Amino acid sequence: MDFFNIEISWRGIGYIVITSVSSVIVLFILTRIMGKRQMSELTMFDYINGITIGSIAAEMATALDGDVWQPLFAMIIYAFFAIMISYISMKSIKARRFLVGRPFLLYENGKLFEKNLKKAKLDINEFLTECRTNGYFYLSDIQSAIFETNGKISFIPVSNKRPVTPQDLNISVAKEAPVANVIMDGHIMQKNLRHTGNDETWLKKQLHANGVSHIKDVFLATCDCNNTLEVYIKLKKENKKDIFE
Repeated sequence: MDFFNIEISWRGIGYIVITSVSSVIVLFILTRIMGKRQMSELTMFDYINGITIGSIAAEMATALDGDVWQPLFAMIIYAFFAIMISYISMKSIKARRFLVGRPFLLYENGKLFEKNLKKAKLDINEFLTECRTNGYFYLSDIQSAIFETNGKISFIPVSNKRPVTPQDLNISVAKEAPVANVIMDGHIMQKNLRHTGNDETWLKKQLHANGVSHIKDVFLATCDCNNTLEVYIKLKKENKKDIFE
């Protein structure tokens, strides 16, 4: 009995490769047009719409009948509606409340709002689990719990449970700025270096002071607002220690 009676068509394989690459390119372009958003910022519509577009792209890649235009147009239509809904939501508060929803309280000042928990499709055990995973093991440590439009829960701790800040201690601190990556993978990031107000001569002197002779040996170098250079060289040997097992 022949279990491998499969006829391989190189033409068919080539066609699938072409349509797969094309669908990936179209998917990338549409994603760029629709904008970058973190997973935690996606609404339920955004999430479902993304899955749908991905499914259509997969159908386009495996459309052996040669009809790739219908899936392509379907992807464009879904992307168009996603862009329009996002635009309308930004321009109109009423439309945003209708399309995206609005945050609401689940807990405040020792009171659990049962109707809002049902509205969020959460039972009390799921709510308590969310509290614990966010570091709140006692409801008395929480002032408010807010169900956000992206399905996440935001917690406001009671005043005496909040971390102490320099403002609480009347301490003035200097302003901080993001560090600039001046070297990445052995290459000088010229624009970032100029942004720090320094040049290559200064950079090479700092590297020499850190015992580095060649820029190509640097995996990452960062410069902060105080012109302090942090250098991480490329390691020749693989780290064999694994303390996480």
